[in-house]
Amino acid sequence: MILCLVTDRRRLGAAMGARPDGWLDLLRAQVAAAASAGIDLIQVREPDIDAAELADLVRDLMRRVGGTATRVLVNDRVDVAIAAKASGVHLKERSMLPHQVRRIAPAGFMISCSVHTIGAVAARKSADLLIAGTVLPTASKSSVDYLNKAGLEEIVEAAAQQPVLGIGGLNITSIPLLAASGAAGMAAVGAFVPGAGDDITEFVQKRVNGLRLAFDSASRHT
Repeated sequence: MILCLVTDRRRLGAAMGARPDGWLDLLRAQVAAAASAGIDLIQVREPDIDAAELADLVRDLMRRVGGTATRVLVNDRVDVAIAAKASGVHLKERSMLPHQVRRIAPAGFMISCSVHTIGAVAARKSADLLIAGTVLPTASKSSVDYLNKAGLEEIVEAAAQQPVLGIGGLNITSIPLLAASGAAGMAAVGAFVPGAGDDITEFVQKRVNGLRLAFDSASRHT
């Protein structure tokens, strides 16, 4: 199973009852806990942070995951990802195409891409990974057409050998749907967000391990 934690310091801080000046510290702790539990990917999605501060944050997160297999991707900011020597970039569906990024990116640079329809898959065959959504209803995207299991299956089939992760409204209870669709794993914000009073390190580590166990179990029964 491939697991991707998508960051959202605002949502994380609000859920834990933290003041805004402590949100980035919570994000750093969340990422460090996930990396220590063996998460595959961290997608840094903080669109309101300016380029210089974002690059500093990415460099810091790269140091925190050092010595683990976790890779850090920057959401859509190819310039920041390259400047900060991140592991790669995650491209929005309306952003650059992966083959365009390959021309300027260093060797070994990982590229993942958002896809919402089968039609978006063909132009992204050179990506290392596809993230398909929105799979299930979410509070932040109530007006979109959800993929549900059937739509996710269609994208997985169109992608052929490319790994596809589901995103949107997914948690441990969604694991059977993911496994049955043929998806390689999931990306999520909310699944990795503790509540007020929770120990962030303990929560995130248990969640990473719990998702993997649930996916392995569901895969054996599909």
